[in-house]
Amino acid sequence: MSTDPRLENILSDIRDVPDFPKPGILFKDITPVLGNPKRFNEALSLMEERVTAHQPTKIAGIDARGFIFGAALADRLDIGFIPVRKKGKLPWETIGKAYTLEYGEAEIEVHQDAAKEGDRVVLVDDLLATGGTAGAACALLQSTGAEVPLISFFIELSFLDGRSKLPQGIPVDALIQY
Repeated sequence: MSTDPRLENILSDIRDVPDFPKPGILFKDITPVLGNPKRFNEALSLMEERVTAHQPTKIAGIDARGFIFGAALADRLDIGFIPVRKKGKLPWETIGKAYTLEYGEAEIEVHQDAAKEGDRVVLVDDLLATGGTAGAACALLQSTGAEVPLISFFIELSFLDGRSKLPQGIPVDALIQY
């Protein structure tokens, strides 16, 4: 995949868990990466290198593991963090976006004052699978008037074609692709 030793180290720490959460699924467990400070730092450094070129003024992270990567990246870049949460989880006035899942419908929200026109908000999550949540999060951020110059993932399951559900014209980056 890459000759960067940091990426090779990270890949060696991702654990395959067969038949989770249901039979036939091979789950890519990132908790060993998160639990190893050296590996997590390497992952953040690689993601930071890719995100910095897009000159974000804020980072948005998708509930819940997107918070891990997004908040850490925002801290490294010394910029604000926007939590994109499931409906009803934010304490202030919100705006929301409903989207379709394989098994129904869901809705995500941000605080109405989280982003504004002129903000450059990089959207971050741990995993791009089918793309529904990330697509909705991107549309929600754009509805505030903010620009989304990049959508960044730690892992992409490319065989699920989640990129097709993301807005055209916005670069999509995944540190690791399966």
